[in-house]
Amino acid sequence: MNRLARPTDLSLIVAVYNKPDVLRLVLAACARQSKTNFEVIVADDGSGPEVADAVREAQQRSFFPITHLWHEDKGWRKNTMLNNAIRASRTEYLVFIDGDCLPSRHFLRDHWQERDQKTVLLGRRVETSKRWSHNLTMDAIASGSYERYGWQEWMDGLRGDALRIEDGLRITSRLLRRLLLRNVRGMLGSNFSAWKQDLVAVNGFDELYDGPGCGEDSDIQFRLSLLGVAGKSLRNLAIQYHVHHPLTKVSDACWDRFQEVQKRREPRCRFGLEQLPETTPQNTRSAVR
Repeated sequence: MNRLARPTDLSLIVAVYNKPDVLRLVLAACARQSKTNFEVIVADDGSGPEVADAVREAQQRSFFPITHLWHEDKGWRKNTMLNNAIRASRTEYLVFIDGDCLPSRHFLRDHWQERDQKTVLLGRRVETSKRWSHNLTMDAIASGSYERYGWQEWMDGLRGDALRIEDGLRITSRLLRRLLLRNVRGMLGSNFSAWKQDLVAVNGFDELYDGPGCGEDSDIQFRLSLLGVAGKSLRNLAIQYHVHHPLTKVSDACWDRFQEVQKRREPRCRFGLEQLPETTPQNTRSAVR
């Protein structure tokens, strides 16, 4: 069957800004997925042409369809691009990751098998070390060796060079995960999944956020909860590895915006998938990346 004609039941949305070499690794990891009937949407927040080149290379060899969405770089507009990806998706179930996060082999299978109505799935990620990230290669992705821990990985964790490496252990037993108290409550924008209809019900991502840190995860989880969509932990499932880079600070403006949302308790944001008539985007500021 032609790859573009393959039936798909899940959309993987990859939020990207530059880092084409890392995106190549992410797309290669997508090609290893044990669940195969999915599409990939690269939601590109204004990257340079090198990212488009990386996408074209993957499109030529991938068994799954890849769509590249792009808009001009005008500062941080990730949420706008995520809304564009929701509109472009061809399935009813959506998984969200970032373009510097490597999915493990069973990543999409775990999201698919654990899905439930009125539920958003909350995955975690391993914060890898600078050493691990520097040594990462396409061969390591193709062989799956990036998923296997050796003594160096455990030493990275003990020294604090890597964080939460225990979240890289896949535990399929619900009972064991419960006994280990592996539940989590908070959403990471780099690893969650939801039904499209639930995201549409809250009008998607709030485009009034002008920087990273809460608008693409805490905000939308809060608004989903107002409609009775509960969070379900995927800790020790849907394993993901975050390629090392310096931490990004959440701006005061984003925290102020989120506090305002919590006070209003309105499930639908006013500037998202649709622009509601009573509001226009005002006083937004372009964040420094």
